[in-house]
Amino acid sequence: MTHSANYTQKPRRAHRGPARRIGRTLALVLPVMLVLSGTLAVTSVNWSGNNSDSMLTASADDLSAPAKSRAPHDVLRDRLLLELQERNPGVSLTHLQQEVNRHPSLARHCVSIARALGRAAVQKYGPVRAQSYARPVCDTSYASGVAARQNG
Repeated sequence: MTHSANYTQKPRRAHRGPARRIGRTLALVLPVMLVLSGTLAVTSVNWSGNNSDSMLTASADDLSAPAKSRAPHDVLRDRLLLELQERNPGVSLTHLQQEVNRHPSLARHCVSIARALGRAAVQKYGPVRAQSYARPVCDTSYASGVAARQNG
């Protein structure tokens, strides 16, 4: 018996060429691509059940739509701006003063709301007519909103 009978030859190592590097790259990149494409597919499905062409996205359905839970002053501002469009700035200013009196925590937002009403009034009625609705709600914030819209 010779020593060569007990000798087993070690297998040769595979060549580490470009094919192996491509394989490793695919092994890392392919799962990531599959997850991303699956996520995009799920977000593009119309889960609402409506037949409309609206598509849901991961970020938001409509970026211009107001958020579901909002601060009370934002809700008040939007309500008063709508009221200004439907009625007139005088009614909106009266309701603003009533809400600030009823909920004193809104007082710190009164100035910005009154300015927004002033700007909206100029857009709807023009500067002269908008100024005719001015009253001393939140100091002179409504008037400064009218002036800001008129000048800018």
